[in-house]
Amino acid sequence: MASLKEMRNRIGSVKATQKITKAMQMVAAAKLRRAQDQALAARPYAERMAAVIANLAAGVSGADAPKLLAGTGADKKHLIVVATADKGLAGGFSTNVVRAARERINSLIANGKDVRIVAVGRKSRDQLKRFYGERVIHTFELSAHKTIGLHAAQPIAEMIADEFESGRADVVTLFYSRFKSVISQVPTPKQLAPTAVEADAAPIDLNGAVYEYEPSEEAILETLLPRNLTTQVLAALYENQAGFFGSQMAAMDNATRNAGELINALTLQYNRSRQAQITKELIEIISGAEAL
Repeated sequence: MASLKEMRNRIGSVKATQKITKAMQMVAAAKLRRAQDQALAARPYAERMAAVIANLAAGVSGADAPKLLAGTGADKKHLIVVATADKGLAGGFSTNVVRAARERINSLIANGKDVRIVAVGRKSRDQLKRFYGERVIHTFELSAHKTIGLHAAQPIAEMIADEFESGRADVVTLFYSRFKSVISQVPTPKQLAPTAVEADAAPIDLNGAVYEYEPSEEAILETLLPRNLTTQVLAALYENQAGFFGSQMAAMDNATRNAGELINALTLQYNRSRQAQITKELIEIISGAEAL
């Protein structure tokens, strides 16, 4: 049985850990508000961009369609982009995204597809390299940027566009965590290339007018589609960031409460042991006095 000193040291250690988890919870809560605002603000822009592309794509077909819209005509080479966090202590946040991506990757490999992987975040790199080794062709670390913005999304989007335009990928799919609430983040796949024209995208109301585009729809799409790629990546990074802080806040709250329960249990055990020791010493003193 542990001595009283060892038990006091353990209680002190758990209390110190509790202070750390409480501080991390408060920091995550403070950062969550800004990250949540960014994620929610990015959604309408991304949705509007999808609507504009859907309207422009309706007037484009055949050989005139940009490659990012029409695709390569094949479905053999797949590039899977998996976006997680660089840091841990956020429950199963990163693991859930990687698990969803692995299900897709394993299914594609089983069907004879050529699969390559881009890891965004150290957590996805560490987990995916264990399972797929050389299939992980590149890693982006978000901690290199003080804040998430275009400077973080642009290199990822440019690499995706280069892989697709060069023919090294027929389909590019991004896996990220869509932020729903502090306690709910949903691992979500999104096809980035060829650009998925959403059938349910809100149409642009032209009030019956007929527009002639200058330059043509094809020329506009040639410029707009790469920008849309960057927009979709940036929106996903914002969603991921909000999801990470929400998950971390919940995880640290659980850790703080668990530490409190452990402190209570250890304190109770310490008091019982101390009481037993005092009782034993009193019995020895009384027995010695009677012997005299």
